[in-house]
Amino acid sequence: MHTLNLGILAHVDAGKTSLTERLLHAAGVVDEVGSVDDGSTRTDSLALERQRGITIKSAVVSFALDGTTVNLIDTPGHPDFIAEVERVLHVLDGAVLVVSAVEGVQAQTRVLMRTLRRLAIPTLVFVNKTDRRGARADALVRDVAAKLAPGAVAMGAVRALGTRAAAFTPYGPGDAGFTGRLADVLAGHDDALLADYVADEAAVTYRRLRKSLAEQTAGALVHPVYFGSAATGAGVAELTAGITELLPAPAGDPDAPVAGTVFKVERGPGGEKVAYVRVLAGTVRARRELAYGDGDRAGVREKVTGVEVFDQGAAVPAAGVPAGRIALVRGLAGVRVGDAVGAAAGAGDGRAGEARRHHFAPPTLETVVVPDRASDTGALHAALFQLAEQDPLIALRQDDIRRELYVSLYGEVQKEVIGATLADEYGLPVSFRESSVIHVERLAGAGAAYEKGDTDTNPFLATVGLRVEPAPPGTGVLFELAVELGSMPYAFFKAVEDTVRATLRQGLSGWEIPDVRVTMTHSGYWPRQSHAHQGFSKAMSSTGADFRGITPLVLADALKRAGTRVHEPVQRFRLEAPEDTVPALWPAFAALDAVVDAQEVRGGVAVLQGEVPAARVHGLERRLPGLTRGEGVLESAFGRYREVRGPAPERPRTDHNPLDRKEYLLHVQRRV
Repeated sequence: MHTLNLGILAHVDAGKTSLTERLLHAAGVVDEVGSVDDGSTRTDSLALERQRGITIKSAVVSFALDGTTVNLIDTPGHPDFIAEVERVLHVLDGAVLVVSAVEGVQAQTRVLMRTLRRLAIPTLVFVNKTDRRGARADALVRDVAAKLAPGAVAMGAVRALGTRAAAFTPYGPGDAGFTGRLADVLAGHDDALLADYVADEAAVTYRRLRKSLAEQTAGALVHPVYFGSAATGAGVAELTAGITELLPAPAGDPDAPVAGTVFKVERGPGGEKVAYVRVLAGTVRARRELAYGDGDRAGVREKVTGVEVFDQGAAVPAAGVPAGRIALVRGLAGVRVGDAVGAAAGAGDGRAGEARRHHFAPPTLETVVVPDRASDTGALHAALFQLAEQDPLIALRQDDIRRELYVSLYGEVQKEVIGATLADEYGLPVSFRESSVIHVERLAGAGAAYEKGDTDTNPFLATVGLRVEPAPPGTGVLFELAVELGSMPYAFFKAVEDTVRATLRQGLSGWEIPDVRVTMTHSGYWPRQSHAHQGFSKAMSSTGADFRGITPLVLADALKRAGTRVHEPVQRFRLEAPEDTVPALWPAFAALDAVVDAQEVRGGVAVLQGEVPAARVHGLERRLPGLTRGEGVLESAFGRYREVRGPAPERPRTDHNPLDRKEYLLHVQRRV
């Protein structure tokens, strides 16, 4: 039996979880369709999810479908929990993107589809809520093609649109209009089909068109669009047929060496870690050792104490889980989200490497978490550390100067959820400071610095020279060598690289420097030596601590010579408002430092697009109803970072400051 790992993605409230329930009901996994409003859905199992009626954590549920085992992954739709979606993307074989027939293509919908297309994940579109008043069909297909994917093609028509009796009728070989539109879309990616179609339309059979449709859908070139209602079940059978026909089952050799990736980590009832592993190759077996890790943690080996596989809506124990499936693995005490397992551990490439790449924008807010009881400080740190294991983008950090705990956020809803989780699951009532915007620093130019070891200015037995240069946005930290790799032990080079990456988390103004090329230009070390009749002496020989000690000082000097500039996150926005209210919006845009770069009017409705600093988005949202008679609709998503206009905000450093050489050297003494 083949396995298909299928993601359900959508903008919040488009009906994604309701569609999941309907698919489970149609497959016989549940006897009754659960309700989001009643908190009775299978995948929203957390108390917070049931209370709020939104998905917070991704959930996996399995069912059989025409000889295929479908692992269906329900993901959050609220943008505050986009990190959960990101972790799921690299384990998907296909996806269903849910769009509301009433609200249409929304900001999060565009972000999701853009990422699905970039990763070439085969995707079907399901237009939900066709039974609601105000639902659209043909116009919405045009919007999907214009705003999401030009390869969108409607697979049927809707009767009684906007009523409880709305039904979906799939097109067939007798629908000349459909076959013509389908041929036009497919011919754009198939030269042989185009040539035959131009020569003789009648010679291109419907069977050939369906075969090409399956191939191009699998290649993420074309996106079939289905219509229906998760509430009534309309169109769900046709969508199910499309899933089995058009989405490809993954390949993977169950007899090959084990390779996989961890996309989710939970804690069991006893506090033990449970890793969700997408098995790419081989078979993960219980009571066998399994390697896992990433970067300097690559190659950790521990015995698997138990594995489970998803089957008909539940996780059941298994002796082994083969390639293509999702396994719940117990016994890996140090496992983290994004770790590769088996042969992929530390490889840094292939599908396992996707877990370590960011497909969505990072969090742009941070806040201080304050325990209501001073005695809870230690317990709060431990609890936040566990939450950060499940969501690495929380990016827990401690300000050693102010003795405060910071977490990164996508939005205020996420802050409320963290607070409720700490109170309900850990018994730790907390409060939060007002959220502030996370900035970044970018290099203004290039700079270099060099320190010879064991001198008055460098007490460490290590010679290090570094050059820093700007790297393009999105590149990350690139570490390169301009010295021979064999000029000193590899462990010392690794110590320099790791320290460079850690130090760049706080630039000259305290903000992270995300995109920089660092080249090691000088190296030198003291070989292992000893006093007469004694063993190895650290006082006479270089250690990793020497390189970890001097590298921040050299890097700080190089950064000073290059200079940095603070940049703030900027959101792209799209605003629809009555045409006659636009003049009142311009003063608000000016006050909020927003820039409009595109404007058009459609039937009395103005559509404005532009940029606004992330820190000002909430201000625009608050003022919009009064300026547009309550008719304005604002969508926004992260766009880019831009240089701060005016005084740049500084962020307190959370460690001993290498910018202050005297203070730093007093703290970091060479180990004798």
